[in-house]
Amino acid sequence: MDIEKYIASGVLELYVAGLLSEKENLEVDALAQQYPEIKTEIIAIETAILALSKSVSPGVPSSNLSGIHNRIHKVRTLDTPTKKQTNWLSYTGWAAAILFAAGLLWMYNQNNTLKSNIEVVNQEKLKLKDTLNQTKSSKIKTETLLEELRDQNVAVVALGGQAVSPESFAKAYWNKEENKVFIDASGLPEPPEGYTYQVWSLKLEPLTPSSLGLLDDFAANDTKVFELENTNESEAFGITLEPAGGSESPTLEQLYTLGAVGA
Repeated sequence: MDIEKYIASGVLELYVAGLLSEKENLEVDALAQQYPEIKTEIIAIETAILALSKSVSPGVPSSNLSGIHNRIHKVRTLDTPTKKQTNWLSYTGWAAAILFAAGLLWMYNQNNTLKSNIEVVNQEKLKLKDTLNQTKSSKIKTETLLEELRDQNVAVVALGGQAVSPESFAKAYWNKEENKVFIDASGLPEPPEGYTYQVWSLKLEPLTPSSLGLLDDFAANDTKVFELENTNESEAFGITLEPAGGSESPTLEQLYTLGAVGA
């Protein structure tokens, strides 16, 4: 019999762990009695498992530990193979369970930590992507707006503050060819709740106002530039403060800015 090959086969580790059948256990016991090398290897494997289980197990009072060792040695002798399997299966199973549970707990914690880190990175990437998209969109809008305002066909009309709000001001950029007007309302105070600014196109002789629209969502508009349609032959532009939804005719007592075309 090739003793070294038999020892290297892993059968003895399974024997010590109590994972062999009754017939296989009897065969190993017989060989251990016949070959001292096999018996020595079995003892070495048992010693290694005892040391491993001791390193991962919780503290046990010396009196209890002594009792456990006595019980182990009583049932773990090569001369009594029938009791050896059951007791060592329980003991090595306990040690293996501790190692297995500790390994699972470590893997679980590592996995959760990894998932959490990945989620944080993904959220940060999404936020960064949104920010970049918003920045690009804002840049495109700004560049487009500047091109519109710099068009040579655009007439610039300055709107000065009136009695109700002398410090207010605005500008109207009127493109006659495209029938639209841009209102730069950055010089107007934010309207009170329930009110909105309304832009008027004016004919002066006789005074005839025509509504061009409302400057809604005033607070949400970062640029405070509003685009409105204007098909009128405007001679002046005015901005009044009106109840939300606008008015049929301007409330002159709430005229914030006014400016004549070509003035």
